[in-house]
Amino acid sequence: MTQRKLVITQNIQSDLFEKIKEIIPNWEIIVGKDPEIWKEHLYSAEIIVGWKKEVKDYCIDQESKLQWIQSWSAGVNSYPLKEMKEKNITLTTASGVHAYPISETIFTLMLALTRKIHTYVRNQLTKTWHHANLSLEIHGKTIGIIGVGAIGKETAKIAKAFGMKVIGIRHSDNKEEFFDEMYTSEYLNTILPQCDYVIVTTPLTNDTYYMFGEKQFQLMKETAFFINIGRGEIVVEKDLIKALENKEIAGAGLDVFEKEPLSEQSPLWDYENVIITPHTAGSTEHYESRVIEDIFIPNLKHYLQDRTPNFNIVNYEKGY
Repeated sequence: MTQRKLVITQNIQSDLFEKIKEIIPNWEIIVGKDPEIWKEHLYSAEIIVGWKKEVKDYCIDQESKLQWIQSWSAGVNSYPLKEMKEKNITLTTASGVHAYPISETIFTLMLALTRKIHTYVRNQLTKTWHHANLSLEIHGKTIGIIGVGAIGKETAKIAKAFGMKVIGIRHSDNKEEFFDEMYTSEYLNTILPQCDYVIVTTPLTNDTYYMFGEKQFQLMKETAFFINIGRGEIVVEKDLIKALENKEIAGAGLDVFEKEPLSEQSPLWDYENVIITPHTAGSTEHYESRVIEDIFIPNLKHYLQDRTPNFNIVNYEKGY
């Protein structure tokens, strides 16, 4: 009987490897970030943890034994979803692993823009002692969270500690803890004029592509801040630049962009009311253990029983 095989295209700690080995002692487990370690094993792997372009070449574009891919990231918009659906390959995401680090980044950006920390850092570089007309505070303001998944929920929880009014936008308007109001996405333009902070945490899908453009920025308050940690293509970047140039919004905190790395020629680098981070909002010391222990191992146990994982399964029709 052919030995079943798991390929993990990342380096993982030895204790995490041993925990997996305990569950599947008779499987061959290939682990490592170097493609030379796992490339020749892809076509015969039943499960792959982590997406690499070679997976498409060896497992999607031709026949293979692949049954399930566990993504190393929450977003799967770059995956060949149509082809994977046709081959009946199950795809699960790392949704949930980012809730703490990204919600921390969101509030870092919100507080920095509100309390002008970014301005003071620039002043420090030139040894300039200046008040910078600091006046705003975050307490009691209204925050609109576009995308109410694990990140959005954790952000709402933190917002309540600041006494904020929290409005959520997602496909369902069902009530959610820590949210004062919930709406479906068709009401986006209705809630934007109410928000002092607009936070984009939604995944990139056909429905969210270019969700924010000229009209949406014009509907926002001139005093509102825009934060995007979702995906760059959710925003029409030239329209965001125009809104900043025309002072239609007060500023922006941006971790994602239409094209990455962000071009050195982009005017976004030069705006004093913009804070840029290089798609690092989800980085954390606990990333590896959360993906393996909190998501993959529970799913693996269920897969061994029922031939399918039981959570974070991608709906190919919705794209997430």
